[in-house]
Amino acid sequence: MNTYKTSEIAHSIGIHPNTVRLYEELELIPKPLRKANGYRVFTDFHMEQIKLARIALKVEVLQNGLRKQAIAIIKTSALGKFSKAICLTEYYRQQIRNEQKNAEEALAIAGKLLSGGSQETGTGFLTRKEAADYLQISIDALRNWEMNGLLTVKRKQNGYRVYTAEDVRRLKIIRSLRCANYSLSAILRMLSTLSQNPEADIRQAIDTPKQNEDIISVCDKLLTSLHYAEENAKVMLAHLEKMKKQFQRNPPL
Repeated sequence: MNTYKTSEIAHSIGIHPNTVRLYEELELIPKPLRKANGYRVFTDFHMEQIKLARIALKVEVLQNGLRKQAIAIIKTSALGKFSKAICLTEYYRQQIRNEQKNAEEALAIAGKLLSGGSQETGTGFLTRKEAADYLQISIDALRNWEMNGLLTVKRKQNGYRVYTAEDVRRLKIIRSLRCANYSLSAILRMLSTLSQNPEADIRQAIDTPKQNEDIISVCDKLLTSLHYAEENAKVMLAHLEKMKKQFQRNPPL
């Protein structure tokens, strides 16, 4: 098996030597042996293990424990338990597919509500608490959506907020999209786009951040991020199969 210095393995993969040391500290790779002078000695296994970590962490999907699952896969592989890592990756990929399904279903619900396919009847004017109870969400969530500009609520002469049937319909759209882990900024972008152009493509509006948005998270482009995460999961499976064949007969540890 080939051996490498820290600088050599970092240069080969295209990362900083400190990143290699960080991966060791985080147990994403096994601790390398050291020479008498204290220099680390990395092997082909470390090389392939770092490549796996780079693939797994390429897209930062955080919802419903996906990030933790990716870390668990890397650490399991670092222990040389390739079969278990493969099983974890297959489960991880299925979870990503579930998230994709939820995201698509939420968009379908939003599209139906936006087209007036589900009219609110019998709601009348609701107080904030009544609206929260009707939608089965917390008052804090409702307040947060309003503070972030997703909804502008009318007030009575006494200053109390009142929610109309149209407000409730809009809140249902927000609730559905939030349950599928779309970010507040992505939802606001979609709603703002549709207010200017009712014929706009809601899928494109919610998944395409504007160039002037300062900070863009994966949940601001959720559909794209989940797509890339699933593609990366397929690459992870292939890489793990390769590692299993390469190192199973000669365990790296």
